[in-house]
Amino acid sequence: MGKRVLITGGAGFIGSHLAERLLREGDYVTVIDDLSTGRKENIASLESDKRFSFVHDTIFNHHKMKHLISRCDAVYHLAAAVGVKYIIENPLKSIQINVHGTEIVLELSSRYKKKCFFASTSEVYGKNDKPLLKEEDDSVIGPTHIYRWSYACTKALDEFMALSYHKENGLQVVIARFFNTCGPRQTGKYGMVIPTFVRQAISGEPLTVYGDGQQVRSFTYIDDTIDAILGLMVKDEANGEIFNAGSHETITILELAEKIRALTDSSSEIAFIPYDKVFIRGFEDMRYRVPDISKIAALTGYHPKVRLDDMLRRIIQYHRESH
Repeated sequence: MGKRVLITGGAGFIGSHLAERLLREGDYVTVIDDLSTGRKENIASLESDKRFSFVHDTIFNHHKMKHLISRCDAVYHLAAAVGVKYIIENPLKSIQINVHGTEIVLELSSRYKKKCFFASTSEVYGKNDKPLLKEEDDSVIGPTHIYRWSYACTKALDEFMALSYHKENGLQVVIARFFNTCGPRQTGKYGMVIPTFVRQAISGEPLTVYGDGQQVRSFTYIDDTIDAILGLMVKDEANGEIFNAGSHETITILELAEKIRALTDSSSEIAFIPYDKVFIRGFEDMRYRVPDISKIAALTGYHPKVRLDDMLRRIIQYHRESH
């Protein structure tokens, strides 16, 4: 008999793919999502499955969360403010979701002794400019008047809370820092670069590269991210630990734009846009954002299977078929 799992933020991009996979593996899946950034169409194909249920509510509803967590076997906490653009435009709401919402999930998971997965982010490294980031590396956070750093701080605080519940209350919690997960159903609405470039290339618009385009990034296909999550959740040794989950294949943002333009056979030009024109004056970005994945590989055998060219082709095909 399958496990009963709760996914917060399960109508989002990553959450909906996780729900699909868990249902395929025989689990009973409940999703709670307020649909502020998640979308009902992401989970529409799942609603005919008798083992799936959707709760349209916020994780701030303590009574509802108490009911859901007390009845499940494991919690996957993915509900969060997403995307630099969304965070800059909604700073207070982002802080409240990431801090107060996570506190509710951790407190109830601890109270009812439920294993919990917490989705963190590479943003916690801040401006650390190492070409390869390890889990124990320093966070280098910019000034508090630049709102993008509020996201890094809230997620770091969430990690501190999760580790504290583990240390003091014995909560079984696994933390993974995602590095630029991408794939079908991801929207460019909140500043995600690949769906934005793909949409622009297909529609013949200029591909908008921020800054000089020399920022080095790595991208992880959604299926590999789900492999990382599930691989960690079955390992007792992962409890109370933090893992990078990503890919070591690197590319600059300018090269990414050129590659997408070529793969879509697009005549779009590439337009360089200063950060100040898109975000706010003084916006800060980092030159490198690439994970060292040796820790998760050593424990679970994780290795990303989908190379960048292949993932881009799949995403382009998805956009062409769905628009």
